[in-house]
This record gives sequence, C-alpha cells and structure tokens, in this order.
Amino acid sequence: MQLHELILAYVSLVFFLPLLIDSSGNAGSQSATLLVRALATGDVALKDWRDLILRELVVAAALGLTMAAVVFPVGAWRGGVDIALIVGLTMFVVVIIGSLVGMSLPFLLSRLRLDPATASGPLVTTISDAVGVLVYFSIATLVLSL
Repeated sequence: MQLHELILAYVSLVFFLPLLIDSSGNAGSQSATLLVRALATGDVALKDWRDLILRELVVAAALGLTMAAVVFPVGAWRGGVDIALIVGLTMFVVVIIGSLVGMSLPFLLSRLRLDPATASGPLVTTISDAVGVLVYFSIATLVLSL
C-alpha cells in the first residue's frame, strides 16, 4: 500500500469511529435496560442466564448483520472495499459484544448481590465503547496489513 492510500484509509477509518462505538454502546445499553427491567419485574431469574445469553446472541447477530449490510456500501463509497470490509465486520462484532456486555453485567451484579441497575447506561456504554475501539483498530490493522 502506498503512502497516500494508507493516509486515505486512516482518514476513512476515523470517519466511521463514532458510528461504530455508538452502535456498540447503544446495543449494550438497550440490552442492559431490558434485562434490568425483566429482573425487577421477576420475568427472569438468575437461573435463566444461559438461555437469555444465547437468545441475545442470536438477536444481536441479526441486528449486527443488518447494520453491517447498511454501513458496508457507505464504507465502500468513503474508502473502498477494504474500508467497507473493516467497517462492516466491525459493526457486526461490536453490536454482538455490546449486547452481550449489556446482558451479562446486570446478571453478574445480581449474582454479587449488587443492584443490577448500576449496570445500565454509563458502565455498559463505557465498556462496550472501549472494547469497540480495540476491535475496530484490530480488524483495521489485520485487513490493511494483508
């Protein structure tokens, strides 16, 4: 890859960063909110953890795939096929990670006899966003080095 292509690729990567990390944080916050409500109303119990995680994984994968399909053409338009691949794959992965973090933290806090509502919002979003940035640049490094 020539220098001007490398610089263009990284500028394109920065363009998508807010979209990707916000998607991860939003997916996590939504999952946490739904689970905290279900725990509070008694609709789910700690023993339901495995079934709910598996169901959340399927739903998050479908959502992530849909969002990746939407952002892929924008990535191709803004930076080419490599950027589209990076952005699409990252979108898929970070939505799954965010959803699983959002689903897992309230269960973990309940198990530790702490208020699961503390897992909502800022904690889930911060963890999901931080992991999302690491995933994004890891995927970008892998794809751009090929």
